[in-house]
Amino acid sequence: MQTVKMVVTGPFNSGKTEFIQTVSEIDVVSTERKVSSEAEKIKESTTVAMDFGRITVDDELVLYLFGTPGQKRFDFMWEILSEGMLGFIVMVDSTRPETFKEARAILETFRAYAPTPYVVAANKQDMEDAWEIDDMRIALRLDPDVKLLPAVAVDRESVKSVLLELLGTILTEL
Repeated sequence: MQTVKMVVTGPFNSGKTEFIQTVSEIDVVSTERKVSSEAEKIKESTTVAMDFGRITVDDELVLYLFGTPGQKRFDFMWEILSEGMLGFIVMVDSTRPETFKEARAILETFRAYAPTPYVVAANKQDMEDAWEIDDMRIALRLDPDVKLLPAVAVDRESVKSVLLELLGTILTEL
């Protein structure tokens, strides 16, 4: 049995936990804690260490999904979670352009941890105020060869599509 470790990262409230919960076949192991301060206006809880989910693709392949904390004060977990990853997904909230610069910085940080394949998931594409993919590519300063995928973290088919895109890239490079 082959196991593939993937990391789901991105800024605070970009949809990492929902992404993993939507597709995991096990109850997601989550380290959510009540949020304090300004962040409370956006959501009630935040990941402080990690989220963990699992997907059995077939008899020979299992994906382990590790979600990182999005808040900067918990970024010490990023390097720990990146150990042994074969690829990563950077989640970006398409409705919050003020987080694009942070998403870009997170992408660069993870690329420095390991030269593994990655994709960028433009989450919340179902929302009226979501940025267009082409505009996000420019704002995020992504090269044309970087896969920027439309996503809806609460939609199982959308999540599977992002995971399969990354998995295909990983398997091509193995």
